[in-house]
Amino acid sequence: MPKWEDNVRKVIPYTPGEQPKISNIIKLNTNENPYPPSPLVKEAIDMSDGDILRKYPDPSSAVLVEAIARHYGVAPERVFVGVGSDDVLAMCFITFFASGRPILFPDITYSFYDVWADLFRIPYETKKLDEDFRIINRDYYPENGGIIIANPNAPTGVLKPLDEVEDIVRHNTDVVVIVDEAYIDFEEGEDGKIPADSALNILDKYENLLVVNTFSKSRSLAGMRIGFAIGSPDMIRYLNDAKYSFNSYTMNRTAIAAGAAAVEDQAYFARHLGMIKATRRRIGKELRELGFSFNDSQSNFLFVTHRSVPAKELFTALHEAKIIVRYFDKPRIDNYLRITIGTDEEMDTLVAFLKEYLRDR
Repeated sequence: MPKWEDNVRKVIPYTPGEQPKISNIIKLNTNENPYPPSPLVKEAIDMSDGDILRKYPDPSSAVLVEAIARHYGVAPERVFVGVGSDDVLAMCFITFFASGRPILFPDITYSFYDVWADLFRIPYETKKLDEDFRIINRDYYPENGGIIIANPNAPTGVLKPLDEVEDIVRHNTDVVVIVDEAYIDFEEGEDGKIPADSALNILDKYENLLVVNTFSKSRSLAGMRIGFAIGSPDMIRYLNDAKYSFNSYTMNRTAIAAGAAAVEDQAYFARHLGMIKATRRRIGKELRELGFSFNDSQSNFLFVTHRSVPAKELFTALHEAKIIVRYFDKPRIDNYLRITIGTDEEMDTLVAFLKEYLRDR
């Protein structure tokens, strides 16, 4: 090994979902929204405006911040935005997890958490989910350097009730607790409103609580890379200090305009959430009839296992049929597939293939 490599920071990188280069596929592997964004988004990205690409963006992303603040009924100084929730969460790790004590998160969860911890040299401990893939609260009571949980969890889709989330926050008021709510909008309930189990509902009670979300899932803007966090003004100020020390122009002008427009179209947002939830309920019933089992999902995907056919075999068969789902070759979940909820037509094609494959196998 060359000597210069002795000084390289070496990490095992995050592995994103496959982005196939082939055409005519049904892509159900990265939890993208199957429907286009609001028509207002297209109107907002006016490429005839010469300034939208020529000029630097507003470093504060004020138009987007104010739109998010209005939607969630908070002051703008309580909102932080970044290039997808991955960027927001990375800033959170840098900013809030500097005590030297291990941070805590589940053993089965979003697999970027341990990557960031390794990259930023943050000690961490993973806490084992129970046999139903649920967080055991008492595991998060001992002294720690901070906590991050995804709710609903990924890749399992399991939603933790708000009272149980609050119990964890209440036991950890001396550290920052981050609740990653990338999928919370898909909770059953009134479409488009703040979900009943969102930690936003208890935000005013805890200065150490930060709630993170993304426009990639429920708002159909994965390609724009827009994420945000809502917390106390002090937390947001610390995040902005870290951001401006790294790159002051993180959000581009098209993303700012698109994000603000998407937030404003509440009717479109609510209608398409309802469509995805309805498809999830229907397809869940059909998959159970085919011998699949899974926890009740409150996300835009199902995390399924079959009673007799190995997940890897099904993954390969589906892939050959140009139906792309997600398979995790990891302990405890290597017999599960994560299937994004697509359009009704896409999901019907999936079910039809599975029926035929299971019948002829």
